[in-house]
Amino acid sequence: MIYRVSLNGKVYEVEVEHGEAMIKSEFEVAAPTPQAAPAQSAPQPTPAPQAAAPSAPSGSVDAVVAPMPGNINAVKVATGQAVKKGDVLIILEAMKMENEIVAPKDGKVGQVFVQKGVSVQTGAPLVEVL
Repeated sequence: MIYRVSLNGKVYEVEVEHGEAMIKSEFEVAAPTPQAAPAQSAPQPTPAPQAAAPSAPSGSVDAVVAPMPGNINAVKVATGQAVKKGDVLIILEAMKMENEIVAPKDGKVGQVFVQKGVSVQTGAPLVEVL
């Protein structure tokens, strides 16, 4: 079973198997300075658009959330990219099915909160569309 745990400003993805827990991945919750974002993403082989600094969405921003728990198979958008209603943002694998998560409205991608390979739970923010 995989759980997402928040502790001291960091989010840990923990896998529990037969009574033993193992940290799978770790994410910063607090928004780092723009200079810190490349330093954090350097050890991880991820493209620059996915290294956007996470922050809490504001009231005027729509955060597209995970409709079900699953694994992120692909991130199809980057920060600053213009999207139209119905454009595919994320491919979410759940129960061996690939689900397309689409833009709810026309707009611009503010931030991408996930990256390929991470597990998400229902309601987890994926992308914000301004």
